Amino acid sequence: MNMRKGKVWLIGAGPGDLELLTLKAVRALGEADVLLMDELVNPLILRFTKPECRLISVGKRGGCRSTPQAFIEGKLKQLALQGFTVARVKGGDPFVFGRGGEELRALQEAGIAVEVVNGITAGIGVPAAVGIPVTDREFSRGVTFITAHEAATDSIQWQALVKSGMTLVFYMGLTNLRAIAEGLLQAGCPADKPTAVIQNGTLPNQRLVIDGLGAIVQAVKKAEIKSPALVVVGEVVRCAQVEKMSDKQPNVEQDSFRRQA
Repeated sequence: MNMRKGKVWLIGAGPGDLELLTLKAVRALGEADVLLMDELVNPLILRFTKPECRLISVGKRGGCRSTPQAFIEGKLKQLALQGFTVARVKGGDPFVFGRGGEELRALQEAGIAVEVVNGITAGIGVPAAVGIPVTDREFSRGVTFITAHEAATDSIQWQALVKSGMTLVFYMGLTNLRAIAEGLLQAGCPADKPTAVIQNGTLPNQRLVIDGLGAIVQAVKKAEIKSPALVVVGEVVRCAQVEKMSDKQPNVEQDSFRRQA
């Protein structure tokens, strides 16, 4: 066994499109002896690893059983203390709803060298893939990122979100889409507020549904949208490039919210 202390890279792999990986991520992947990879990471990243690199699949896909966080942190420490260079690979950015901060602290407390490689977070990359800027001087000068896991509880301040006038981006929003819509509507958000739901954003099989906030649940159900999906609420949705998307997949659901030329 190699007795030298190893290193851990906390790598953000972006929202899915392989070409959105950073050069630093590619370099770190090439140095790794072991990969701990989340479920939603594009498996094509393995082309950047050494042939002998060992793969350990961890993480979660919506509705499936999670790998316990304690197991992940324990495995990272174990492998690094055995002298291995470890790549912990997450979708998006490790510090945006990725529990990267928890893993960083656990590794630092164990005296293990760790370096963070930022990735393009889904809240920016996925809307951009369909032509939606999360900020725009005409429509919104700010954006708020929210994890939708708490949408069915009282932990989200819906009135504050509506009053802010900012673009709202809900991660993992499909399961609680009804709770999101009801929370915003009850807080005074107009029923015709442009809303987009994007499935498999940045990938060739991405799908887009656009409707008013009051009708989005039914529109998504009709289109049979599945996880993973991101929800964007705000006037910036008017910028969506529906015509361009239609070239990629013909059954894009849309209404009158396209930006007028």
